[in-house]
Amino acid sequence: AGKHVLCEKPLGLNTADCDRILSTAAKVGKQVLAAQVLPYMGEFRYAYQVAQAKKYGPPLRGHFKRVISPPDWIPDFYDAKKVGGPLIDLHVHDTHFVRLLFGMPRRVMCSAEMREGVVKYCYSLMEFADPGIVVGTSSGVSEQTARPFCHGFEIQFEKAAMQFELSALTDGADVLPLKVLGQDGRASVPELPASDEVSAFVAEIDDCVASIQSGKVEPRLSGEIARDAIHICQCLQQSAESGNWVDC
Repeated sequence: AGKHVLCEKPLGLNTADCDRILSTAAKVGKQVLAAQVLPYMGEFRYAYQVAQAKKYGPPLRGHFKRVISPPDWIPDFYDAKKVGGPLIDLHVHDTHFVRLLFGMPRRVMCSAEMREGVVKYCYSLMEFADPGIVVGTSSGVSEQTARPFCHGFEIQFEKAAMQFELSALTDGADVLPLKVLGQDGRASVPELPASDEVSAFVAEIDDCVASIQSGKVEPRLSGEIARDAIHICQCLQQSAESGNWVDC
């Protein structure tokens, strides 16, 4: 239809689908932007902005966690051709954030519990061209319904580290607030901008408009980076199946 497109994540269920989308957009001279939203949310937004500004030097190490209870409300959740399972529906948030902060992994290793041929729960390692970068992730579905959702991270920069975790429980929420851990023995709590449940989505759409008007794509919306996030997930699936490192 000759329109720019903002696509809700995931951009596709596999690398080949993403490549076809991006190739078509390039042929018609239009932008395909991916609405991943996580990099616009409070603590993640702060971490991304700090990394971009190199306030504490480059990010060197990271661990990212994302776990849900069984998503029984999603039909065909574990169908690789319809939803894609936890890697594509859930963990893609973290592979996308890793790609934004650290670049593209050189290879990955994934140890996983499988269900219906796709990863259900996994621990993963990512290796980069720079041997000084160390990244690990954990993600998937847990049977413990008392905790429907949790996510968090620890990111170690050259001159400081950050930690954050949120667990949504059936009786409330437990939060390890975002803290910056200095090398002087001090920890601080950064002040985040006031926000509500839609602020991140509004900021994302504002950047979509700016990207289209300027012709310069905001990295957090980049279709190419969203494609890379899917490709990392696909490589993790292949590693879980083979038990080997898989080149990305």
